[in-house]
Amino acid sequence: MALEESVEASRLLQSFERRFLAARALRSFPWQSLEEKLRDSSSELLLDILQKTVKHPLCVKHPPSVKYVRCFLSELIRKPSGDSVTLSESSAIVSHGTTGLVTWNAALYLAEWAIENPATFTHRTVLELGSGAGLTGLTICKMCHPRAYVFSDCHSLVLEQLRGNILLNGLLLESDATTPVQHPGHNTHNAESPRVTVTQLDWDIVTAPQLSAFQPDVIIAADVLYCPETVLSLVRVLQTLSACQKDRQAPDAYIAFTIRNPETCWLFTTELGKAGISWEAAPRHNQKLFPYEEHSEMEILKLML
Repeated sequence: MALEESVEASRLLQSFERRFLAARALRSFPWQSLEEKLRDSSSELLLDILQKTVKHPLCVKHPPSVKYVRCFLSELIRKPSGDSVTLSESSAIVSHGTTGLVTWNAALYLAEWAIENPATFTHRTVLELGSGAGLTGLTICKMCHPRAYVFSDCHSLVLEQLRGNILLNGLLLESDATTPVQHPGHNTHNAESPRVTVTQLDWDIVTAPQLSAFQPDVIIAADVLYCPETVLSLVRVLQTLSACQKDRQAPDAYIAFTIRNPETCWLFTTELGKAGISWEAAPRHNQKLFPYEEHSEMEILKLML
């Protein structure tokens, strides 16, 4: 029986490989057979499909269009999770005075890391600083089953887009509040439906009582180290969050960033040291699911608040 299953898996992989390398229409792929196979198989099958398609040596050397890869990955992710993440974004890198209306590479990188490390977020309250278009948070809400998720940003247009993307993905959005309602206990929450909140959070003026009310178990941020002023504001917020925990266990914190300017990264770690916040590099994840630039050097730091 094991041999028969191995042969079936091999044929399925070959079918995906041939169709992807030929850039065939996605509807021609054996998606139904994949779904049936996934009911009895581990996620290793999905990793094998990635190796035979987007990570195939020919595709690495001669990559297909980003649109084709993105559509393929969206369909592939939909199979094990029963869903996909849909985003409305700006076509301009900078729009209306903000960079938060598009998804940046570190957000994709952190989303991949979260998919591979779901236990970090499962049944926990997550506060995201600088959510932008919402890709990372939506992925965590759908794939990692947090108890509650707080999207935050300071720009009104970013917040408006965030709300739209949350509703676009079928998540229940609670009323906005500068100070969210205290989250319920573990036994009263349905892990399949996280409490989702969008809140305006200006790092330069937010107060300790406002931050304390979030009571996060996990704090994340992606691609927010883009200038010295932002770095200083972020460290101040992290230091305040650390100080207002009182008798609660300190939250886990993960900051993902693209290394564009080493001096900015050095400033961040230096300021963390001054604030008494230690850090370590989070282990790199194995799978690459999103089509970001291969040459980008990215890092995730785990902070001990």
